[in-house]
Amino acid sequence: MMLTTKRLLLRPWEMSDAEDLFQYAKDPAIGPAAGWQPHQSVEESKAVIQSVLNGKECYAVCLLSDGKAIGAIELMFNRDSTKECELGYWIAKPFWGQGLIPEAARALLRRAFDELGVETVWCGYYDGNGKSKRVQEKVGFRYQYTKEHVAVPAMNETRTEHFTCITKEEWRSQKEELR
Repeated sequence: MMLTTKRLLLRPWEMSDAEDLFQYAKDPAIGPAAGWQPHQSVEESKAVIQSVLNGKECYAVCLLSDGKAIGAIELMFNRDSTKECELGYWIAKPFWGQGLIPEAARALLRRAFDELGVETVWCGYYDGNGKSKRVQEKVGFRYQYTKEHVAVPAMNETRTEHFTCITKEEWRSQKEELR
């Protein structure tokens, strides 16, 4: 499955993306904010493509102009429900502040609500990750609750996490307001 927006191509990850992934995922400004360690090698990035970025609804975020992976976005489903899922994302630092992840998130919300039959999409961000909070606000997620002492195993620590969500009804209402 591939999705396109005005500026982006969202496509499955390929092993040939490992070099690009490593170039961006080694940046300590990226992974730790999302709860994972910076990549240490292209081989590690290959392993992440095989074991983490391989979900059915996981996409490489690419500029339409060159098709190179600059981030990731995914709808993650719990085994117990196809009516709810979680949205996760990150984008490389050179692309921050351009509205690319909100654009990608809108495409995945459209897919979730219009094609996959999802009723609610959840999202979260760790305390201090204002950029992620802002993405969620821009695409219509509403704050739900905060949880203290959330385990972040890859970072060997606990954090405070804030949870937001958007329902199909809220998303459709937003779309109507934009018309």
